[in-house]
Amino acid sequence: MGRLTVRARDAKSKFNELGAPFNRLWGAALASHVADGILATAAPLLAATLTEDPVLISGLAATVMLPWLLFGIPIGGLIDRLDRRLTLAVAGSVRLVTASAVALAIFNQTMTIWWLYLAAMVIGTSEVFSDTAAQSLMPQTLRKEHIERGNSRMSVAQTVLQSFVGSPLGGALYAVAIWIPFVFNSAAYLVAVALLLLVPVHVRNAYQRPADKDAPAPAGFIADIVVGLKFLVGHRTIWRLVLTTTAIGFAFAASTSTMVLYLLKVQHVPVVWFGVLMTVQGISGVFGGLQAPYWSGKFGRSLTLAVSILGSITCTFLTGFAPEIFTFLVLGLVNNYLLSIWNVLLMSTYHELIPNELFGRVHGARRTLVWGMMPIGSLVGGWIATYDLRAPFWIMGGFGVLVALASLRFLRRIGS
Repeated sequence: MGRLTVRARDAKSKFNELGAPFNRLWGAALASHVADGILATAAPLLAATLTEDPVLISGLAATVMLPWLLFGIPIGGLIDRLDRRLTLAVAGSVRLVTASAVALAIFNQTMTIWWLYLAAMVIGTSEVFSDTAAQSLMPQTLRKEHIERGNSRMSVAQTVLQSFVGSPLGGALYAVAIWIPFVFNSAAYLVAVALLLLVPVHVRNAYQRPADKDAPAPAGFIADIVVGLKFLVGHRTIWRLVLTTTAIGFAFAASTSTMVLYLLKVQHVPVVWFGVLMTVQGISGVFGGLQAPYWSGKFGRSLTLAVSILGSITCTFLTGFAPEIFTFLVLGLVNNYLLSIWNVLLMSTYHELIPNELFGRVHGARRTLVWGMMPIGSLVGGWIATYDLRAPFWIMGGFGVLVALASLRFLRRIGS
């Protein structure tokens, strides 16, 4: 009994070591990830009831990501000026209202694929604000030596809540009634907004205005954005890393944009099991996120980054050859494990390389490229899928493998 008490005390100490501001930010992320998981399952299933056109279904995934291409840079500039905590709360409120409107439209039988597109655009734009503000707050709530652990906890929370809770819950609720998952989605966003308002005010933003009245006036909004862009392009390591992840992200998006049709029509997965299948694949993502700091410490961040991204995109390519659902699951387990490691260490690298006062602008600009190309990738994948639902994995997964191989030497030189 005494040992259990000591272990519980040690676990609590480790939890609190990252600090109350981070823990509250993390708590808000938990609720948001549940909502995102529900939406990630319910939205494509809803789209599949509104249309069977693979181009329109892939276009929905593209629409969610399109705001990064259109608004990522200006929103990044705003994040460096606005109260980051309040920005997160407002973005969550917008997603809450949008999900509620979708539920109401379904209940009233007025939902169409085009209304779903509009909702995806609004939620996607809110996501740009939310993601940029949350990532900008991370270095403000953590000490440098805790960055990898903080990113690990965030990544694991995302995997667990989206894959183990939100995704199967979304599929189960959808099977009961189409509108119910969107009501639950709204409730989860409401919890997230409430928790965000508890994050201390002193970590709300990093934009500093001169205290000296004789100092030059701060630069205008456009000039601020230019400063961020110049830093991004001028930093050789960050710029090369952005270009590499943009190409691989394009390949991932194109490969998986019609995943719902691949599972339903090729692997013949029943609708009710769609979310459960995503849950099973997510198991390894949890372990990957938890063990990312360990592998980084054992083999170095550089080598771990290189191996994880090459292995992950290779599994995506091989998914197109899966003869049955068991092989698909095995590839998905390995893929999610390695991709989770990559995500944790990649974001930790950015947090260490980008000054926090520039983080919103640089993060917004890089995401404009990385995530902004994903809608195009999704549309390309949808077009390829009109010929064969396995073809996106073969063609675009193979392209991603070539990019990863060409980047191995560069990735081996970055990190710590």
